[in-house]
Amino acid sequence: MAKPPLIIVSPSIEKRGVEFHDLSVSLSVKYENAVLEAGGIPVTTPITTDRQMLAEIVRRADGVLLTGGDDINPDLYDKNLPRAVRKAVGLTPDGGGRDLRELVLIDEIFRQHKPLLAICRGHQLLNIALGGRLIADIRRQMPGALNHWRMDKAGELVHEVPLTSGSLLAKMVGKRILGVNSSHHQAILKPAEPLMAVARTRDGIVEAMELKPDTARAMPFLLSVQFHPERLSERYAEHRAIFRRFVEACRRRR
Repeated sequence: MAKPPLIIVSPSIEKRGVEFHDLSVSLSVKYENAVLEAGGIPVTTPITTDRQMLAEIVRRADGVLLTGGDDINPDLYDKNLPRAVRKAVGLTPDGGGRDLRELVLIDEIFRQHKPLLAICRGHQLLNIALGGRLIADIRRQMPGALNHWRMDKAGELVHEVPLTSGSLLAKMVGKRILGVNSSHHQAILKPAEPLMAVARTRDGIVEAMELKPDTARAMPFLLSVQFHPERLSERYAEHRAIFRRFVEACRRRR
């Protein structure tokens, strides 16, 4: 029997942990549970920004999962963001260390051709890493948009998203329309090269991205989603399928 693949999971940082109230690692157990259920071994990324160390971490891993969490520093995608919008953007408690760490991880993932599943913040940071920009605050910059900040229903389906026919996501979930949850106030402005949107809500928000067909062969697996499948995978087979397909790609990469 093949050994389970080792999957690096990048955590959030919080100001006060349980022990000594130090700056601490924070990660919802739902990410790890989804990886474990799919047959992978989740391991949390060490809190370092050292390039050589991060490169070695990716080298030893069979795949990488980028998770949700704090807002990304707007200086990374729009230095001229209006003050009123900037005020709605929070920053990571570690002074941008998470931004830098995950940007290096993404660079190494492409350099080493490792499978990547990026969720929420990870979806947004992937776009930035490839030269794209974000909508910094949907409510202020997209009047009339759907309410995407549904933290009161983080584990429930709150709207439906049409999927691009023939896309990796459509194939893995076996549907043309996918019900998703929604707990974000930021979004992709426009997919960066070489990405393409394969799912959008009716107000135009990009809910999923993949590599364009002419570049997809360069990577064993790449999917980024704005929603949180880890919060839905226990109840919905189509969201479990996302993790199972990702973990299988990691197993093959091994």
